[in-house]
Amino acid sequence: MEELSEARAIANRGLEGCAHARPGQREILIVDGETLDAMNLAPGSIRENITTTGLNVNGLEVGRRLRIGGVCLEVSGVCTPCDQLERLRPGLRRELWGRRGMLCRVIEGGTIRRGDLIEKIALVKEAAGAKHAAR
Repeated sequence: MEELSEARAIANRGLEGCAHARPGQREILIVDGETLDAMNLAPGSIRENITTTGLNVNGLEVGRRLRIGGVCLEVSGVCTPCDQLERLRPGLRRELWGRRGMLCRVIEGGTIRRGDLIEKIALVKEAAGAKHAAR
């Protein structure tokens, strides 16, 4: 992973040039820096795309929309730790269970710059699992 001062997010795709992006759900992975610090890990080492400060990323609800610069993201799910993490440190997969970060979809593309504020802007009920019965 390469640290950038800015990156271009593409709607329904992910970050431009990211080999890990999977259109639909796994477009962008965000992780809070506090988790990385607690685990003695460098930003980017667990393959996150965006590292935050002061935001409890794992506390975000699925369906929560976020505005970062001119980009709108929607939290699509929890990122489950994978076996790749064991290459960094034996036991890291287990240590990161429930703390690996959240996956997001790009709703509106644009540029994200280091230092951009992250604003919680909406909670999309349908994406959060609310169901309504037909009458």
